[in-house]
Amino acid sequence: MADDLKKGLEGVLVAESDLSSIDGDAGRLIYRGYAIEDLARGASYEEVLYLLWNGHLPSEDELASFTEALTEERTVSDDVLATMERLADADEQPMAALRTAVSMFSATEPETDADPENLDATLRKGRRITAKIPTALAAFERYRLDEEPVDPDPDLGLAANFLYMLTGEQPDDIAAETFDQALILHADHGLNASTFTSMVIGSTMADIYSAVTGGISALSGPLHGGANQDVMEVLIEIDESDLDHREWVEQATDEGRRIPGFGHRVYNVKDPRAKILEERSKELAENGDDKWYNYTTTIEQYLSEEKGLVEKGIAPNVDFYSGSVYYQLGIPIDMYTPIFAMSRAGGWIAHVLEYQDDNRLIRPRARYTGPEDQEFVPIAER
Repeated sequence: MADDLKKGLEGVLVAESDLSSIDGDAGRLIYRGYAIEDLARGASYEEVLYLLWNGHLPSEDELASFTEALTEERTVSDDVLATMERLADADEQPMAALRTAVSMFSATEPETDADPENLDATLRKGRRITAKIPTALAAFERYRLDEEPVDPDPDLGLAANFLYMLTGEQPDDIAAETFDQALILHADHGLNASTFTSMVIGSTMADIYSAVTGGISALSGPLHGGANQDVMEVLIEIDESDLDHREWVEQATDEGRRIPGFGHRVYNVKDPRAKILEERSKELAENGDDKWYNYTTTIEQYLSEEKGLVEKGIAPNVDFYSGSVYYQLGIPIDMYTPIFAMSRAGGWIAHVLEYQDDNRLIRPRARYTGPEDQEFVPIAER
């Protein structure tokens, strides 16, 4: 059994965690025992961060102190802003810009010399990273538009503040609540590739800046973090075609095209996060343009009823609805994955802290399949 090869570590148990649990057959996701539906509909992103990092939901006083601490850490250095401007001018990809920004945050870290085993210091560093990511990301987008960054508003929560810094206008309640909910839904999801990457880095007792930077790098891959962007690009293609949206999806599937946003490595039924975002998409449609909601629901209905994908365990995942929700909020398409990272950073930090509390260097092995007993020939004789 020890020599069985498990490509991609599929099904291999490598850690125990109190943070999140997924039941792929029942379509159930919990954070520390709380159903994702309850948290998304009843809590704020800050409350969920507190839950992941501290093990329990905060009281009103605890939340006020926690939120104040996050708010105080939102400002980024002039050097980070200058770098975001240079990267925007160079037409850098947003995920690469975010990776660079997080790595630079450590230059102004006041506890840079803290003992790696001081998990309280690591948590405070993680709080600073989480607070600063929205500011750097919004500044990068503003520079791409040849506009000046917008300073953080201390009176706004993390989600509403990001939308404000992105557009320069305070979001309405529906937009702020929708985006806050989206951040909650993406905060953690077991040992996915980016979370595991962060844990591997954390297991070496590298600093949390390195772990989060590694998580961002893993999430940037198209097999992990880019599906919601792919979904929106398909919806735009539908919108620009001469076909009715149902005719488009029929033709596309007949031609063998794969529709992004369907299927998941863990879920065999509809992703519970997709159900929640579908509700938000509908609410946004009722207060604006309803075509994106109509496109997604038509595609889901056709692939479910006519193609039987759900019966085959290929159901809508969170990306299927998050793409159109972000688009309805006016967020640029290539910012979708960085926003995913902005949310998931809280989960990466929680997993690193949890693993380092009972740390063991992660060191798997590979089965050697190369040649044996090669005879070495000096370079002059080759």
